[in-house]
Amino acid sequence: MKALRYENGSVSVTDVPKPVADGEALVRVTLSGICNTDLEIARGYAGFAGTIGHEFVGVIEEVSGGAQASLPAGHEHSAGLTPGIRVVGEINAGCGACDLCRAGDPRHCANRTVLGILGRDGAHAEFLKLPLINLLPVPDEVSDERAVFTEPLAAACGILERVSISEDSRVAVIGDGKLGLLCAQVIDTTGAKVTLIGKHENKLRIAARRGIEAITLNEALKRASQFDVAVEASGSASGFALAQQLLHPRGILVLKSTFHGKTEIDAATLVVNEISVVGSRCGRFAPALELLKCGAVDVESLIDGQFPLVAGVQAMDEAGKAGVLKILLRP
Repeated sequence: MKALRYENGSVSVTDVPKPVADGEALVRVTLSGICNTDLEIARGYAGFAGTIGHEFVGVIEEVSGGAQASLPAGHEHSAGLTPGIRVVGEINAGCGACDLCRAGDPRHCANRTVLGILGRDGAHAEFLKLPLINLLPVPDEVSDERAVFTEPLAAACGILERVSISEDSRVAVIGDGKLGLLCAQVIDTTGAKVTLIGKHENKLRIAARRGIEAITLNEALKRASQFDVAVEASGSASGFALAQQLLHPRGILVLKSTFHGKTEIDAATLVVNEISVVGSRCGRFAPALELLKCGAVDVESLIDGQFPLVAGVQAMDEAGKAGVLKILLRP
């Protein structure tokens, strides 16, 4: 099969053996999405080598013997999954034996592999494999073009696992890229007063069309100490600094993106204002699929192009251009 791989310091579309299910489920990929993490891996992030990509929708090709056995609590949805069913897949594959895995949540399993990121070939390929418990069926109402956003949308939903947000909350989301736009829309579903802060008028308009307040950085600087929660989704050290300025004392700063290199932290401000800093990484897929099913979020406006898998290198170049949102790959 063909796969988009990072090896020996470069990205290329390569012919590789089709994966063998070997106790897991084999999935034929129908659509995958290029993420900023893919771009970072192509720059040497985390030392990963292999097939990249972790956002996908596909169809189960094969379920190997034993894959249905002993599903942990919370994964009953996997019991009926058989070949031919359209699925998305949570990206953390746990060891299955530790307390976290037995409780049905392998996201912090010390021995996990992560699709296209850590120890496991990823989704920019014709086929991939994952444990059956990682797969969820896609509702008929959700198109492939929407379903491929399940993973990043789940990451946005993960904020609500880590922080209590109500309709009385005032929340600032910093960054108008793919992640920031999804975070703003997810938080908006709680009824909270959400403000998206960014630099690009065309991207801010996507949020504004959903009734979300969208303002520029210059406007945001006038809102010091006005927010209960600030979500940093820009991936820049300046966004971290802005988040601290926007929060009132005892506010909550949610770190939703990682930073390149070392980040200067104004520890004095955090201590004096008693700011809580909360990390947020992967979310569960079920809430994201429900939002997609009921049309509560706009993901179509985030699609800036589709490429065939064989043009994967060109697609990565396009995805890395300033201002480009989501680029999709179709095997």
